[in-house]
Amino acid sequence: MTLNDFEIRVAREDDVQFAETICREMEESAKARGTGIAKRSPEYVASKIRENKAVIALHRDGAWAGFSYIESWGHGDFVANSGLIVNPVFRRMGLAKAIKTMTFFLSLKKFPDAKLFGLTTGLAVMNINNELGYKAVTYSELTDDEEFWKGCRSCVNYPILQSKERRNCLCTAMLFDPAKDRIKAEKPEDF
Repeated sequence: MTLNDFEIRVAREDDVQFAETICREMEESAKARGTGIAKRSPEYVASKIRENKAVIALHRDGAWAGFSYIESWGHGDFVANSGLIVNPVFRRMGLAKAIKTMTFFLSLKKFPDAKLFGLTTGLAVMNINNELGYKAVTYSELTDDEEFWKGCRSCVNYPILQSKERRNCLCTAMLFDPAKDRIKAEKPEDF
């Protein structure tokens, strides 16, 4: 199987059918890795799909293969690329990188002046972010939007974040500032 066996695109209304499966896999994956994750509801994931703020990968047989979404914070000054997940059946094929790349360019298209950021505990995601042009930063360089930080409440590591007064946690913060940083990735055809 190769990436040619998948359709990777901005999610559409009919993709809402996968919201529950996506949320379940996000939670199961975090448990299996022993890492924290801000939990999302199927309704929240469906809203990102309906708002054209999500990227989905489908296998040619129609099976859900991967997902990611964007959310704006601080009145659109910051955009988080979040919820990157690949169906375990389709891992280790380059799907995460392809989904993350499309999500990155979707963010730039919808919010051209916003700083893009993400929090991750995964080395693979850190490497993908680095390949896109993100840099590791301190939490002080991220949004101060209280609504964003409320999303961390459902993470098992939230007490650590609180005890450190939101200066750091177990996640690595990564930021891409389009005003300063150079895009390192090739734009997907759809953009």
